[in-house]
Amino acid sequence: MPAHEKIRFLRQAKGWTQEEVADKLKMSQNGYGSIERGETDVNLSRLEQIAELFEIKLSELLGLDEKAVFNQSGTKNKNTQNYHVTGSQSLDYLQLKSELEKQQLLNGTKDREIELLKEVIALMKKEVA
Repeated sequence: MPAHEKIRFLRQAKGWTQEEVADKLKMSQNGYGSIERGETDVNLSRLEQIAELFEIKLSELLGLDEKAVFNQSGTKNKNTQNYHVTGSQSLDYLQLKSELEKQQLLNGTKDREIELLKEVIALMKKEVA
């Protein structure tokens, strides 16, 4: 996957708008949009900023380490098992990680709402008694 497509995917996985990312990178929305569309050549320092913003390595953004991200070896029946996660799978991981963070926030909000409702019920019971 080309770098500009990865950048767009990572932004969407975070749930950010182009305007938000442009603000974080201190650039215009049009300039950032051109990067996502692959219309502009991006200098190395800007690519480093983008990688840092999305919390990934520059080499991953550029697709330099897509072949073997993880290797796990085991000895089951004297066979060695190797697991490889490709770049697209690591992007899936980032998307799932983002979704998990959203769900954790929602769960925290739900738990707080339940506690507040319990307090309201307790107050209502006191008024009736």
